[in-house]
Amino acid sequence: MSTDGQPLGFQRARNPAQREARRRAILEVAAQLLAEMPVSEISLRELARRVGLSKTNVVRYFETREAVFFALLNQAIDEWLDDLPAELPPATATQAPPPAAVVEALARSVASRPLICELWSSLGTELERNISADAVRAFKLTHTELQGRLAGLLRQRIPALTAPASRELVSLTILLIAGLWPFANPSPAVAEAVQDPLLAHSRVNFSDRLSRALHITVTGLSMV
Repeated sequence: MSTDGQPLGFQRARNPAQREARRRAILEVAAQLLAEMPVSEISLRELARRVGLSKTNVVRYFETREAVFFALLNQAIDEWLDDLPAELPPATATQAPPPAAVVEALARSVASRPLICELWSSLGTELERNISADAVRAFKLTHTELQGRLAGLLRQRIPALTAPASRELVSLTILLIAGLWPFANPSPAVAEAVQDPLLAHSRVNFSDRLSRALHITVTGLSMV
């Protein structure tokens, strides 16, 4: 999409570099749309219109809109993991940071990336539906590698975790994010309703709640 929000109006992609540029542009527009509306409201037609392509042309790169968001999620996580080591407390050869500090930093870091939280929370309910087995397999293989990277980063800083426990921590982190994110970002009507002091307990501070849940999870996994 152009800087003024108009469709890009691509010419036909004739070589691998042009096709990769087209693919990146589709993902960029998908990310822009996610900043404007929930994933459930984004159609392939609207995505194609904003990119400046026909639906048929978009499908040449991604078989469905769900495949677009699969690719976008993996790309966003890959970029996050490049930045995450600097956002977590450092570990030395002789001293690890307190686990509570690690999971608190992890919660703050992922909370600052709503695209990842939105897409993780949409996986089971929204994105793993209109998609072929081959596309899901390709997504999950890459996703599994990314989860392994995250598990390695966390185990470096929480050495009490075994390798299997660190992988389980990552899996549970994704489940916690998927469960908490919708409640922390309710509809306007719900957001207005819970301003009632009698409903203060219903308000969800995503980062704080995730941090506490992860601290409890790490404590339990460290004892296994």
